[in-house]
Amino acid sequence: MQRRQIQTERLSQSILEAGSGPLVVLVHGFPELAISWTAQVQALADAGYRAVAPDMRGYGGTDKPVAVEAYRMAELVGDMVDLVHALGETQAVVVGHDFGSAVAWNCALQRPDVFRAVVGLSVPFAPRSLRAPPIAALKAIGQRIGQELYIVSFQAPDAHHPFDSDPRGSLRKAFWSYDGATPAGQRSTGWLPPGVPMLDTISDEATLPPWLTPEHFDLYVQAFSAGGFAGPVNWYRNLDRNWHDTEALQDKTIDQPGLFIVGAFDPVRLYSGKQEEAQGQWLTGLRGQIVVPDAGHWIQQERPEAVNAALVAFLRDL
Repeated sequence: MQRRQIQTERLSQSILEAGSGPLVVLVHGFPELAISWTAQVQALADAGYRAVAPDMRGYGGTDKPVAVEAYRMAELVGDMVDLVHALGETQAVVVGHDFGSAVAWNCALQRPDVFRAVVGLSVPFAPRSLRAPPIAALKAIGQRIGQELYIVSFQAPDAHHPFDSDPRGSLRKAFWSYDGATPAGQRSTGWLPPGVPMLDTISDEATLPPWLTPEHFDLYVQAFSAGGFAGPVNWYRNLDRNWHDTEALQDKTIDQPGLFIVGAFDPVRLYSGKQEEAQGQWLTGLRGQIVVPDAGHWIQQERPEAVNAALVAFLRDL
């Protein structure tokens, strides 16, 4: 396994890679890095695949454009296409986690010529709604229940400031509050009292999850202390822009082979459960939906053996 910098058409990307064989690209989410896939990079390499996990745009050792619109989905998908080409390949299987799942689904949706199969972890595919841009729809739901989804709170221009002011504490709270080992009553639901920042709803007594060693955690802290959270939060600030950009993809299905893996205790299921149930209508090549018992949101790090086994089985069946 090695870490190196690779220049693609538009970005300098920091990647973690190992192995040789068919290419598998692993796309992390928020607030993660390529190192969240360490166990998968090694397992896939051992199984005969070339596994590559980049620090995504705005994260870690990869370039961090300043403009908010530089983090729209079209750019994130383009980054993965550019990465495949820079690696000297023409096709890849794409695997995503969290917001990286949304990127992976869109890679398959928008560029089926490049991404021959797709796996999403934790966040199911969500088809484009005809009714309204997503933020307005989420606000309407929040008004009915008297709460605000954290994604709505992230639209504020200063939403990343609390994270930047204390990267170590912010990351500790984020990992703890979405982890399967955290007591159910203390896990985040994603819904916040109106006007209350997400971090203020998480206990100050939050500790590192069982799977996260202090040494591994320090790598996250170092990366976000240096690079900040503005770029990562900008991914969320483009949800409405992404909706407008994808009008031509309305009602389009993903027809490549697909797989979905989720932890039984993942809080995302509290606000994405309907999409999870309806995936079979949109993923015509869906080969399975795996629910990992007792796991939370950070599934590839919480349950690496289960995720690795599922990925290898899926890849060998292609």
